[in-house]
Amino acid sequence: MKKLIISSVIAGLCAVSVAATPATNEAPLKIGFVNTNKILHDSAPAKEAQSKLEAEFKKREDDWQKKFNDLQAKYEQYKKNSSIMNDTQLKKAENEIKDLETYLSRQKREIQEDFDRRRNEIIASIVEKANQAIDDIAKKENYDLILQDAVTVSDRIDITDEVLKLLGTKNN
Repeated sequence: MKKLIISSVIAGLCAVSVAATPATNEAPLKIGFVNTNKILHDSAPAKEAQSKLEAEFKKREDDWQKKFNDLQAKYEQYKKNSSIMNDTQLKKAENEIKDLETYLSRQKREIQEDFDRRRNEIIASIVEKANQAIDDIAKKENYDLILQDAVTVSDRIDITDEVLKLLGTKNN
């Protein structure tokens, strides 16, 4: 009886271990990794977009800076001449300076909001292109899983440079 129980337990353990072992014809899981920060900063589309974005907002920033310099000049003029101005002139100068400060503050905020909105649109476009490149690589090289942004990654599974290369060739 004891031999029968031991034989049954051993047979059961063998069956479980055989069931848990993958079949020999199954390929191992192929995993890749992509560093999205590197793609968003180093890819050809990202660099091109950054240049375009800076050029797009340069004129507005320059115009704002010129108006800010004018404000500073008005304020210096006000400080210099306030001792010889009458009350009406002082009030008028103070109101002009205050109105210009308010205008410039609002304009700077609008420029920043427009810049942020435009940058987010560009990032979305780059992410879309990168996802397509990653998908192309995954299909071509039979990846089962591609991860983004991990704490630690082996260079062996890092495909970021392949994605950058593909984005560079698609961009040209």
